[in-house]
Amino acid sequence: MTGSVPVPGPASPVPVAVPWRAQVATWPNLFTLLRLVAIPVFVWLLFDRHNRAAAAWLLGALGSTDWVDGWLARKLGQSTELGAMFDPVVDRVLFFVAVPSLMIDGSVPLAVAVALLVREAVVALAAVALKASGAPRLVVTWEGKTGTFLLMFALPLFLGYHSTLSYAPALIYLAWLFAVPGIAYSWYSAVFQYLPTTARRR
Repeated sequence: MTGSVPVPGPASPVPVAVPWRAQVATWPNLFTLLRLVAIPVFVWLLFDRHNRAAAAWLLGALGSTDWVDGWLARKLGQSTELGAMFDPVVDRVLFFVAVPSLMIDGSVPLAVAVALLVREAVVALAAVALKASGAPRLVVTWEGKTGTFLLMFALPLFLGYHSTLSYAPALIYLAWLFAVPGIAYSWYSAVFQYLPTTARRR
C-alpha cells in the first residue's frame, strides 16, 4: 500500500518586527508632540507674560486640534500602538495643566473646575481598576468625546472673557453655552458608561 504524500500547507506567517522609527517617526506622532510642547508655552503666556488673550487662543487651538493626529493616522496609514497611547496621554496632560492653571488664575468658575477635576479622577480610578484586573482598557464613547470637545472650547472662552480682548464681554455667554452640555456629557459618560463597564469587566 502506497502511503499518501503529505501536501505542504500554507507557511505560517513569520512575525515581522516593526522598526522603532516606524512606530515613533510618524506625522501623527509629530503633531501630538507639537501639542505637548505647546502646553508649557500656554503656562508661560498665562503666568509669565500675563497675556490671557494669547493664552486663550493657544488653549483653544490645542483643544480644537485634538482630532488632527487621529485623522492623519487614518489618512496616511500611520496608525501605531504608540500613537494610540500617546494621544490620550497628551490630552490628559493638557487637561490637568489647563484646569488648575485657570483655577489659579481665577478665570474659570470654581464649580466648573471642581466638576471637571472630580470627573477626571473618577474615570482615572476606573481605568486603574481595569488595568489592575487585567481587563481591556476603557474605550472612549461618543458622549465622552463630545463632552471633552465642548469643554476644550469652554475653558479658553472663560479665559478670554477675563482678557483684554475687545469682544471679551460676549465670551462668557459662549463659555457657558459650551460648558453646561460639556459637563453633562462628561458626567453621563462617566456614571452611565465607564463605571458600569468597569464593574462588568472586573
